[in-house]
Amino acid sequence: MDRRLQKRIMMFYAAGVINAFLGLYVVFEGRNFLPPETQRWLALFFFAFAAVDFWFPQVFKKKWLEARAQLEAERRKQAPRDS
Repeated sequence: MDRRLQKRIMMFYAAGVINAFLGLYVVFEGRNFLPPETQRWLALFFFAFAAVDFWFPQVFKKKWLEARAQLEAERRKQAPRDS
């Protein structure tokens, strides 16, 4: 896999972990300094972005594998013509 893509995937996973921890912090410690409604929306916000951060790398990998398979198929098609 391309190193740039691997780096991007790792950054998404790191962001997902950070968002998940921030969401947990808001859930457990937010009640001390936030109104309940704000606490819920803020926790939902962080958990939603954590879910997106863990979902995007799967999409990137799938698209990369599909593009690679398509490129290989095109190469196989062109190989008999060139011979």
